[in-house]
Amino acid sequence: MQRPVFQPTSLEDWSRSDHYHNSFLIPPDGIMDQVLANCAAHGLPDIAVSTTQGKFLKLLAASINAKRVLEVGTLGGYSTIWLARALPEDGELLTLELSEEHARVARENIHLAGLESKAKIIVGPAINTLTQLQPDVPFDFVFIDADKPSNLNTLLKPNFVDNVVRYGRVADPSYSDSNVEGVRTLLKAIQNDLDVDATTIATTGEKGYDGFLYAIRK
Repeated sequence: MQRPVFQPTSLEDWSRSDHYHNSFLIPPDGIMDQVLANCAAHGLPDIAVSTTQGKFLKLLAASINAKRVLEVGTLGGYSTIWLARALPEDGELLTLELSEEHARVARENIHLAGLESKAKIIVGPAINTLTQLQPDVPFDFVFIDADKPSNLNTLLKPNFVDNVVRYGRVADPSYSDSNVEGVRTLLKAIQNDLDVDATTIATTGEKGYDGFLYAIRK
């Protein structure tokens, strides 16, 4: 069978595909619409996960019956809500956020979603919080969406690390910034760690060209 001829695609194509599939797989969600509107009203940057990615996070956490979740990077709480929705009634999600202003908006959104009993926000540098955090019960799932230079320090099990492709810049040796170097350091560490098994999946969609790394500690 002859392979189809490759045709260049654009952000418009990726967004259309996301919206098409979502129309079948993700019902309209008035709560999430209000959450996104509240984030925009407070001037938060439009860098949260997409609807598709949020649903994927929920499915991942649910598929492993996660009861305790750690999130690094709350922003306005959009991904926090997706993850918290996967938890049982007695589940717990800790989300770490550097900005008090972002945390304030996230608290409003978590309240709007009725998830205050499951989601707790801790404000401060994630690397400092993680150093002090010594839970009696380990986390079942970890989502890293911020503090990319410290990715290595937050490699627990299992991990979903977002933004590891960054429009292909991570693989471009001529490009460098702190986020890209953080991902490169993480990849090199995993390569030499026999206790970690991982893969990177590149993604395209309404948020552009990026990718995530999924890792488990054996």
